[in-house]
Amino acid sequence: MDTAKTIPVADNDGGTPATDRTVQSSGTCRIWVENESEFSADNISLISHNFQHHPLLQLDQLEALAHRLLPQKQCRFINPGAKQNSDFIHHAESPDGRDLSDVFRTISQPGSWVALYNAEADPKYAGLVREALSSVEHLVDRTQPGIFSPQAFIFISAPPSVTPFHIDRENNFWLQIHGRKIMNVWDSHDRNIIPASTVENFIVDKSLHDVNLRDEFMDARHEWDLGPGEGVYFPSTSPHSTRTETSWVTDQDGVSVSIGIVFYTEKTRRDAYIHSFNRLIRKLGVVPKFPGSSRFEALKLLFGRGVVRIKKQLRGYEPPTGF
Repeated sequence: MDTAKTIPVADNDGGTPATDRTVQSSGTCRIWVENESEFSADNISLISHNFQHHPLLQLDQLEALAHRLLPQKQCRFINPGAKQNSDFIHHAESPDGRDLSDVFRTISQPGSWVALYNAEADPKYAGLVREALSSVEHLVDRTQPGIFSPQAFIFISAPPSVTPFHIDRENNFWLQIHGRKIMNVWDSHDRNIIPASTVENFIVDKSLHDVNLRDEFMDARHEWDLGPGEGVYFPSTSPHSTRTETSWVTDQDGVSVSIGIVFYTEKTRRDAYIHSFNRLIRKLGVVPKFPGSSRFEALKLLFGRGVVRIKKQLRGYEPPTGF
């Protein structure tokens, strides 16, 4: 029996809230949650949005964006046949050698997968990211003030396709735009899924080497089958994966599009420095407490900043975005 935890999905058929009708009639797009008082930037939450109507998120505009991002190697591809437990390895060229126009011409073919990284590098899409975050910044600020470095990652695929299990540094408002997608997310606080040492290696050195999905993790997942107007918020380092299935596909609708509106906060920055310090003392045989659980957080933050500064000066270390 599938015992995955689920959060109820609001009825979007005939039950559109009055607030949504107002937003659509005014020509703006936004993200919202059903109960704002229960939202915390530290926890997974089901969300709603109306960005499926945004002109920049239609397939023709996304193809144009892909051509603009291609020279910067921000248009990414994965090998066919990837599974949820595959390594999340992506490439700047199509695995079969086709050019980008041909990839989009056949994007509805089963198994197609294209990702547009750092869409905010394009001025038009930078505005879209600002528009999205402006609608939820007041919610994020209650628990994680100080949003910085907002970015956008757009995923275009045709069933059956998969984005493998992985973690990210950023907090993520993940929105389903077109088609359907099944999203799996695990609790970022569950050290049985991702051990503290693995989080530290990822935050400091971008290593996903030990981020692996095992069969016994599946019962701990949250799973949603999401359509346009639905989405999920999940905090930094929440393990997640997605898949598309063929059951919803028709001749007119066979492509799934989703976008992750991601960002850092002062909390994610603080945690990154503490992870740097924790990683150092772990190598010395100490088992440190995870960020947020030590009464010496301020001191660890200070030392963590020092660790990063020294590595930059002596080793030429370039910290990932988020420090």
